[in-house]
Amino acid sequence: METNIFEQPKNGLLISTDKAKLDLNLIHQHLSTSTYWAQNIPIAIVKKSIERSLCFGIYENKSQVGFARVVTDYATFAWISDVFVIYTHKGRGLSKWLMDCIMSHPDMQGLRRWILATRDAHGLYAQYGFKPLEKPEMFMEIMMPNPYDK
Repeated sequence: METNIFEQPKNGLLISTDKAKLDLNLIHQHLSTSTYWAQNIPIAIVKKSIERSLCFGIYENKSQVGFARVVTDYATFAWISDVFVIYTHKGRGLSKWLMDCIMSHPDMQGLRRWILATRDAHGLYAQYGFKPLEKPEMFMEIMMPNPYDK
């Protein structure tokens, strides 16, 4: 588990891992209506995923404007997921700053493997060393395209 709350202020904005600051309704609304990977996700699933992950919120004037979740064992592995910046705040470099904070988080240093999946942000993640799987034949998955559409 995260040992301390991590916070990084910049130009009147704040990135924080303090879960008490997260706006569950905003996160749920954005994931369930504005993403290709979590359409119609129930709020109970979003809440459970937040409880069991290292979460990063981006805030402007105490209002949340972005989010990312890291699924991790804090020792060997991290999976970056559910990354977004709300539409009205895109184009300001917030995704890059968010990734800077995730990759420099003190509890995330020395991990053996980081992974993520993206359909359209390869350029952002490549800046942090992410590349296509070296040996994709080693990886397996069970994929349910959208289990929330029932």
